[in-house]
Amino acid sequence: MNFLIVTKEFKNNIFKKDNLFFFTFATIIFFLDRISKLKIINNFDEVPYYVNDYINFDLIWNIGIGFGLLSTNSSLFYNFVTTLIGAVIIFLIYFLIISNKIDKFIYSIILGGALGNFYDRVIYNAVPDFIDLHYDDFHWFTFNIADIFISLGILIYLLKDLVFKK
Repeated sequence: MNFLIVTKEFKNNIFKKDNLFFFTFATIIFFLDRISKLKIINNFDEVPYYVNDYINFDLIWNIGIGFGLLSTNSSLFYNFVTTLIGAVIIFLIYFLIISNKIDKFIYSIILGGALGNFYDRVIYNAVPDFIDLHYDDFHWFTFNIADIFISLGILIYLLKDLVFKK
């Protein structure tokens, strides 16, 4: 019975104006990520590209998840993780639809980035990371625009729960 109520609520909310706005916002993030990755991939002969003393653009193909975690040569494990990420995206879409506006904003930021990296996992079997932050010999993990939005969304979500606890 509860499943039917949730499904009915979900169906009633899916095409609300604010949901369409936040899905559009997630789509814009997805395309910003795609454009940046295509620019790097198509200009690979110019990579690494020196920006300044703290940032370079250098193409790295990441077969793991964020920051190269869970990298493996096992296609079975890679496909399992990709399927799990697909399931998380479905949950993000669901939560975006049934949440309040601030949570919709947060979920749309995470969703846009997650869709960008998921697309790459499916199309390229790896995610192109290219932003190399460094100070002298210390280099942070190489990442991409999608990673920035995913991390930003998670950070906002955590701060929201810490600052605005009910």
